[in-house]
Order: sequence, then structure tokens, then C-alpha cells
Amino acid sequence: MASFSHRLLLFSSLFVFLVSLSFAQTSFRPSALVLPVTKDNATRQYVTSLNQRTPLVPVRLTLDIGGRFLWVDCDSGYVSSTYRPARCRSSQCSLANTSSCGNCFGAPRPGCNNNTCGLFPENTVTRTSTGGELTADVVSVSSTNGSNPGRVATVSDFLFSCAPTSLLQGLARGVTGIAGLGRTRIALPSQFASAFNFSRKFALCLSSSNSFSGVLFFGDGSYTFLPGIDASSSLTYTPLIINPVSNAGATGPGEASDEYFIGVTFIQINGKTIPLNSSLLTINNEGVGGTKVSTIDPYTVLETSIYNAVVSAFVSEFESMNITRVASVAPFGACFSSENIGSTRVGPAVPLIDLVLHNSSISWRIFGANSMVAVNSTEAINNDVLCLAFVDGGSSPRTSIVIGGYQLEDNLLEIDLASSRLGFTSSLLYKQTTCANFNFTSNA
Repeated sequence: MASFSHRLLLFSSLFVFLVSLSFAQTSFRPSALVLPVTKDNATRQYVTSLNQRTPLVPVRLTLDIGGRFLWVDCDSGYVSSTYRPARCRSSQCSLANTSSCGNCFGAPRPGCNNNTCGLFPENTVTRTSTGGELTADVVSVSSTNGSNPGRVATVSDFLFSCAPTSLLQGLARGVTGIAGLGRTRIALPSQFASAFNFSRKFALCLSSSNSFSGVLFFGDGSYTFLPGIDASSSLTYTPLIINPVSNAGATGPGEASDEYFIGVTFIQINGKTIPLNSSLLTINNEGVGGTKVSTIDPYTVLETSIYNAVVSAFVSEFESMNITRVASVAPFGACFSSENIGSTRVGPAVPLIDLVLHNSSISWRIFGANSMVAVNSTEAINNDVLCLAFVDGGSSPRTSIVIGGYQLEDNLLEIDLASSRLGFTSSLLYKQTTCANFNFTSNA
């Protein structure tokens, strides 16, 4: 009997320990999370990675700042003991704002189950979408104190959508889905905020380097880059604007856009306001016009008349500096020999571009590092050519100005969903740091 009692005591102690350990793991409430963001040189897509499933596996995802939710390929070897499809009329379906309900004619597997809610995952690179299953699984991400990664935090029922392998076409090599950071309640920022009870806020800092990662923060706290520079103290804020009409591939009538729009009121080149059709800078009742931020478009895209005005003013300023214009290199329309272009801390010494925002004293300044891109051309000495990194979006695009990834690099952006505002620093090069200078050495 003594031996049995001794074994029972040992078992009870072990059980209490395991329960305590489990509780400690699941009750961990970080104030912020962090993910690395790399640039794929072949596609110019920005790619992040998180751990998902049971057992956990790393999942590479193209980052879409305006994407509606996380979707992954479930056709190619998705294996997880914690995969849970969302059943029709469940609270999960309500959270995802979907009433679609259906069955799958095949053996049950991830992405194919009966009596489940459906979503429409979209490849925003190729502008294609398809039907997919709403489901939940474990997601694991590092916490952060704003300066380093810390303990791993886990969400046991993170909602996402399954998609077929065919939807991966056009995405960077090794990517198995898209991570959406848009306004929806099941996009990454909202789900993490709900799981850990922190602010519905995220900050993105894209690296200009092909070798070193940028960084994505979720939640509260500072954003500190080596050598100890807190970029949160340099943020300038402008209101976010809601586009009343969604541009997503599959949406219902009256559904607003989940992308992030801001109010550009005019554009200046070297402090001189350029003539524009101001109606293009506002969003009309059909959801056309305005300015949004994109990590999918590699360069800033301008409606044709805006593009022509920007290029004309920029070229005029260059002519006064005796800079030689050379033949255009697609997709850019204004290219110059770099022979007589100097260098500064914030890139090539070129005319400054200001996107003036809701207040005439507040502007998003684009320095040479973000306005000029180096290309090769036989038209210039040593093949060194710098092109204005803006492209012509045509005469009737849905959005008049799309601020693309190249213009975001080494600029910290903070999206505060609760306050509906965007914070921006302009180039961190001016602060003698870069987005590649977050210290990913763990302090856990």
C-alpha cells in the first residue's frame, strides 16, 4: 500500500507540474510580437515566416499590408493534429464575416470538409481568387520588448483559409500563402490583438537589403533599431481614410475596402507644388481615386496625368542641375546618367518629393534612396543609370496613387487601427539606421 501511495504521490506531483507548465505557456500574455521580413530579389515581394500547426512547421508567406486574412496552401502536405475547420453558423464564421456554407466531395482532409464555412482567398499579386475553407490551427510567434525577440507566444485557434496549390502561382519561391494585415477582424493584427489583449496596432519596416531582414511588429511598445535608436519617437501621424468600396476579388455589395488609404492633398518637387487634377486625390462614391499603401506593388504607381506631372517637374529640376537624361529603362519613364549625381546620407542627391497630407505642414518626404533606383543601360558611362522609381498606372486606375514597396523601404510605418491613423518616419537613413538594424538575437 505504501508503494502504491508513493507512486500516486509522484503521479499527482507530476500531473500538477505538467498542468502548471501548460498554464504558464498558454497564459503568457506578451505586449508585442515580432516577425522578420525579407525581400525576395526575383519577385520584389516581401516575405515573412511564422510557425503553424502541430507539430509546428515554419510557413513562408508573402506579406500584403492590405490583405484580408492569412491563407495557405493546404493541398501540398498540410499535416496537423490541431487543424479544426470552422463549422457552418459558428462564431468563427461570424467573426470572419462569412455566411457561405458548403460541403466538399472527397475524403476529409485539410481544405476539404463538410458543413464548413467558406472564404475566398486571393492572390493579390496575380489578382486571382478562389474558394477556400475557413479553419483554425496553432500559430506561434516570438514576443518582443521592442529591441529583441523574446519568449514564444502561441495562439491555439488562429483563423485562416485553406487554398489550392494553384493559387500560389506568381508568388515568391518557397512561399505557401499570403499574410494579410488589412482591416478585417481575422487579419493578423486583429487576431493577435484579440488573443493577447493588446492594441490593434502594427508597425512595418521593410529592409532595402537583399541579405538582411526588415521587421514587423504587432502590439504596443517601442521600435528600437541598432545602435539603440527608438524610431517610435520620430513618427508623424495622418488619418486613415476608409474607401467605401472594396477592390478585393470576391466581395459582397456595399463592402468597404480593407486596404489602408491616406489623404494626399498635393505633391511638391523641391518645394514647388505641381499642377494636378485634385479630384483624382479623393475617393469617389464608386471607390475610385485616392492614395493607398501597398506591399504588393514593387514601385509607386501613379495615374497617367499625375505621373506625367511628377516626371515633368522632376526632369525640369534635374535640367537645372545639368544632369544628363538617358533612354528610359522599362518600367520606368525617366532615367538619368549617375555620372554627375552626388551622394548623401539619404541616397542620391536628387530633387525632394513631398506627398503633402491632411495638413499643409505635414508631408511624407521621399529622399533619393526611395525615389531613385539603379539600373543597367548601354546609354550611360559605365552602364550606371538611375531611374525615377515611379511607374505609369494608366489613365483610369482604380486608385490614383499607390505607394509601393520601394518607397516604403527603410521607412517605419505604424498602423493604429483603434485610432485609425498611420504613423510614418520618412527615411530612417536620416536617423543613421535602417530597417535591417533590428536585433533579432533573442533575449529570452
